[in-house]
Amino acid sequence: MPQFVIERDMPEVGKLGRDDLRGASQTSCNVLRDLGPEIQWVHSYVTDDKIYCVYRAPNAELIRKHAETAGFPANRISEVRAIIDPTTAE
Repeated sequence: MPQFVIERDMPEVGKLGRDDLRGASQTSCNVLRDLGPEIQWVHSYVTDDKIYCVYRAPNAELIRKHAETAGFPANRISEVRAIIDPTTAE
C-alpha cells in the first residue's frame, strides 16, 4: 500500500501537553476506525510548529478526507517514493 508523509502547519503545537496530544490521537483514531482498514496511521513527529505524519492509504484523497473529518490541517501530502537509511550505503 502506498505510504504518505502529511505536513500539518500547527503553530505552537510543540507546546501541547501529553493530554492534548492524547486527545488529538484519540480523535484521529476514531476517524480512522470510521474510514475503515484501507487507511493506517503509522506514526507522527511533533515539532515546534508542525506535525509530520506517516500514513498508509491507497490515495491522497482518503488522507484528505481523514484530515477534514478529524479537523486537522493537511497542508502538504507527499507520496513516499523510496525509504533510505544508513544501510542503503552498504
